[in-house]
Amino acid sequence: MRKTLIRKAVIPAAGLGTRFLPATKASPKEMLPLVD
Repeated sequence: MRKTLIRKAVIPAAGLGTRFLPATKASPKEMLPLVD
């Protein structure tokens, strides 16, 4: 059985994303990239 590596995921997040301004002005909070 092969294990697959997950490269991208969408995490549903409620709210307006005001703590992430000005990044959330250009794209929704759900589409912001996460870094390890």
